[in-house]
Order: sequence, then structure tokens, then C-alpha cells
Amino acid sequence: MTAVEDSCSSCKSSRTPTSESLKPWQNPKVLTSSVSGLLLLVGYLIGLSQNYLVANWIYGASAVIGAFYFAKEAAEELLKEREIGIEMLMTTAGVTAAVMGQLPEAAMLAFLYSISEAVEGYTEEKTRSSIRALMKLAPKVVTVERSGSLQEIPIDQLAVGDLFLVRPGQSIATDGKVTEGTSSVNQAPVTGESVPVEKAVGDQVFAGTINSEGMLKITATKIAAENTIAKIIHLVEEAQERKGESQKFIERFGRRYSPIVLLLGLLLAIIPPLFLQLPWSDWLTRATVFIVAAAPCALVISIPITLVAAIGAGARMGILVKGGVHLENLATIKAVALDKTGTITRGQPEVSEFALFEKTGNITETELLSYAASLESYSEHPLARAIVRYGQSKGLPSHDVSQWRSIIGAGATGRIKDRVVSIGSPTLFKRQLETNTSAEIQVKVWQSKGNTVILIGDESSAWGAVALSDSIRAEAKTAIKALHEAKIAVAMLTGDNEKAAQHIASEVGIDSVLAELKPEDKVIAINKLLEKHQFVAMVGDGVNDAPALAAATVGIAMGAVGSDVALETADVALMADDLSKLPIAFRLAQRTRAIVTQNLYLSSAVIAALVVAAIFGFLSLPGAVLAHEISELIVIASGLRILRNQEAQQS
Repeated sequence: MTAVEDSCSSCKSSRTPTSESLKPWQNPKVLTSSVSGLLLLVGYLIGLSQNYLVANWIYGASAVIGAFYFAKEAAEELLKEREIGIEMLMTTAGVTAAVMGQLPEAAMLAFLYSISEAVEGYTEEKTRSSIRALMKLAPKVVTVERSGSLQEIPIDQLAVGDLFLVRPGQSIATDGKVTEGTSSVNQAPVTGESVPVEKAVGDQVFAGTINSEGMLKITATKIAAENTIAKIIHLVEEAQERKGESQKFIERFGRRYSPIVLLLGLLLAIIPPLFLQLPWSDWLTRATVFIVAAAPCALVISIPITLVAAIGAGARMGILVKGGVHLENLATIKAVALDKTGTITRGQPEVSEFALFEKTGNITETELLSYAASLESYSEHPLARAIVRYGQSKGLPSHDVSQWRSIIGAGATGRIKDRVVSIGSPTLFKRQLETNTSAEIQVKVWQSKGNTVILIGDESSAWGAVALSDSIRAEAKTAIKALHEAKIAVAMLTGDNEKAAQHIASEVGIDSVLAELKPEDKVIAINKLLEKHQFVAMVGDGVNDAPALAAATVGIAMGAVGSDVALETADVALMADDLSKLPIAFRLAQRTRAIVTQNLYLSSAVIAALVVAAIFGFLSLPGAVLAHEISELIVIASGLRILRNQEAQQS
């Protein structure tokens, strides 16, 4: 059962597994409602000829046919779940009206309520399943190269390792790596990026993205059922079923509210005639109208319809929110903690300078750099990979390393040619730098320019150092400015040195910096931010930052496309490697909260007005049903505004 379906018992009557995917005119509930409406019209026309007996029989048939599905739901709910829902309120009102001889009113109630529920259910299902349209982005057939010839096969027959062709203008069938060719690829359907991305041999491509110009040969790395689009659809559909706290509360309220309405309706029908000698027929009618007027479906549906629409809208913009609770939490955030490497910077550091210090212990520049590259070849850290790439580009010799050991948060050590060599941050070489003033000065100069400094040496001395620079993302300053405009404080967490971190922070306008952090220190930093700001989001890569993401109110992974780990660990995943999506995600959450609040106020005000009108006899039964259903459809339309404003969210 979905979040929307479970949120309001009245909504269940409009959705079944056999009817969800049908067109409105094929839906049996819509057809039943249409027959009910046609009989209602026939009854009215016959009544004009004063043939009331026949007219009443037709009205009765209209009421029975119109009420069939929701009356059945009411009975099942009462007998199986021991609950009184909105269907029971409507069924009780219809039966009471019929028993009182108000068959036209009973028929009108059954018709209006049933058609409203059928249309509502269809609308909700379309909202929930709109994300499945992404499936259409991937082609049904794919051209593969097998045994030296080209052949077209269905997409579900494509296997991992198959080589397939993508011509200009075609969609890429599944995730893979470019084996031959270069082209620009439009990744907007998956990541929301507006600018095509250049792809060449060795680059990763994703299902549903569009090849713009050159022909590409791609080796499949995922089958169709497990590719990026399939993963996104699966996660979004799961997310749409996860309820937020406000939705859970309104559901609990609805379960208690409906029986109270039925009890109050009973008291309203009995007390005035019994104790005040007022006409039974008048107060039975008022009680019936009261039950319809007080039905809370618009109130209960106001939250899930908006959350479901917002999650779908976010996914289409490359913002994957994994449940209503995370969307609600996102709207409360007061501070954002950004990891430096790969989030504020591009995460592609390069060696910019290196230096050989005095008293090197008879080591040459070539040895210094080759030792560094050899030690770092065992690490997957971005800085380590940059040093390895630099060594390869310079054709430096590679050395065997024994007894290699990682020093968490600081560096690594190992034995090369009977020497124990260490590589790491200035913190690791603090003692050695204290005895080498010129080396310490060089390190500080590089750090003041925003460089990350890695030293190489042994227990007795630092032989030399490498300076690495990582360019700041072009969109970082604008994104952080947008967060400030939303009154969200921004902090930067990094394992880098204080000076380099402060240099980058000043460039982009970050409020505070927490530097020289080990992975476990980031969790402590998040907890400190939570003490100060109460609601904090952590933005990282979703892999190395997983503990910090889990500690935050909302964990946000950036550049999650193609990363199953990031998609699983984060509460919110920004599919593109684009920091500008972050303020868009916050705007989406804040707009969703505003629409939910508006819907709650609107539906509550309508119920209050209808209840007062019903008690004082100013409202007829058909009028109550009509007003009730119109308010419900208005709330649904209001919730769907979030879909219509996708483009505005990105501007």
C-alpha cells in the first residue's frame, strides 16, 4: 500500500491493482460512477413528469450502483481492520437519507462521492507513477556488436560486457563505459544538468542520457533492470511510500476523527428531538449533512499528495529525496556542513609544486617523487591518486613497497629499499618540521595560497614536500550565496590544514571552518553544529562521509549518479556533480512545506464552515457532498502545483 493510499481510507476505493494503469474511461470505478450519474439524470427527468414511483426506483438504483465500491470498502474496513473510515461516514449518510425517503439526495451523494474518488485516485496514481516515465528514456532495442556483425536485440537481452552502438540523437540503452568514440552527452534526464557533458574513451555513461553528436561504442556495465534509471525509479517509488512525521500524525488523527464524527452525528440526530421536542426528520437530515460535511478526506490527503508530487518533481530535477520525512527535515535545516574536497572543490587535485628540503639524507628529487608515488599507489584518496598520476606523467620509476600501513587521517608508511619512508600531512611530520625552519616556512607559504601540502621523509627528517591544488567549483560561490539568502549558515569540514581551508572558505563566502579533521572527527563536528543550530545537513560524497551523513539531520550525497553506495547511504542524493542543485533542493523542501501548510489551513477552514452550516440547517445533503468533494479536489490541485513549478525551482 502506498503512502497516499494509506493516508486516507476514502482514497482506497479508487485504486486497485487492476485499475491503476487504466485510462479514466477504462476504469471500472469511473464507469460505475458514470452509470450512477446517468441514472440520476434519468430519475430527475422522469420525476418532472410526476411519475415518482418509477423515479424513486431509478434513484435507488443510482444510489446502489454509485455507492457499490465505497460501501464495500466501508464494510471491509469495519470487519477486517476494526476501523471506521470516511467510506463509513458516507455510507451511513447515504443509507440514512434513503431510509428517510430522500432517494434523490442519496443518489446525488453516491454519484458525487464515487466520481470524485475515482478521479482523485486516478490523479494520485498518475502523480506517483509519473517518475516511471523515465523508463521511456531508454530505447526498447539496442544495436550490439557480436561475432563481428551488428544486430538489434531487445534491451532486456543486453548482457554485462556486451558492446553496443549509440548513434547521434539516440538514447543510451544502459550504463556502460565508452570503448570507442567521443561525443557530448545530454545527462539532463538523469542528473538535471542543462549543459551536455563531453565523453571519451574510458568515461562512464548512464542509461537514458542522450548522445548528441558523435557515434559511441559502449561496453555495458549494468543490465537494464539494474541500471541508473531503474535504480532511481525503484528508490523514488520507495521514497513515495515512506511517510513524514506530519503525515503519520494526520493519519492517526484521521483514524480517531471519523468515529467521533459518527458519534457526534448520532447525538445530533437524537438529542434535539428527544430533549427539546424538535422535529425528528429535520435533525436526522441535519445529522446526515453534518456527517458528510465533517468528513476529513481533504484534510488527510493534503499532506501525502504534496509530498509524493514533490519527491517526483525532485527526481526529475536530479534531486532524489528518499522519503517524506527527509523532505520535511530538509525544510527545517538551519546550517549546512560541506565537505571541502569534491564538494566545494572539484575533487581533482593536481601537483602544482614540489620542493627538496635541506639535510635530505642524500635523496634526489627523482627519488623523492618516485617514493611518494610508490607509497600513494596503495591508497584511493584523491590526493594520493594525484601524486600517482603526476609520477606516471613524468615517467618516474616505481618501487616495491613492503610493510605498507595506512595512518588514518594522516598518511601512510612503508619500507622502500631498506628505508622506512613516511608520507602525509604536516601534522604527521610536526616533530621533524620543528627542527627544520626553512621547511616549515615553505609549508606555511604553500598553505597560505590554499594548497594542500604532503611531506615525504622518515622518522628523523622531512626530505621534501609536494603542494597540491584543487580548483574551486565555478558554482560554489553562487550556491553558498543562495544558502545565505535562505538564512542557512554554511560550515566547511575538511581534513586539510587550517590555512588552506580558510583560504578556500574566504574565496566562496563560507561562515566557519573546521579543519584538520580525521573521519571520526567529522561526526563530532556535526554534533557540535547540531547543538548550535539544531537542524543540520551534511553534504559529502556519500561514501567516505557516510558516518557524518548519518549523524546529521539530513545527509546529502553529491554526484551520486553511478554510485550505488551513495544512493543507498544518503537521505538526499544530488545526482549531478553540481553544487547549485543544493539550494534548489532546499527551495523544493521549503515550497513543499508552504503548500502543505496552505492545504491544511484550507481544508480545516472548509470543514469548519460546512459543519457550522450543517448544524444550523443552512446546507443540503447534495450541497455538503459537492462542497466536500470540491474542497478535496482543490487540495489535490494545490498539492500538484509543485509539479508545475519544477522549472521555477531551478531558476
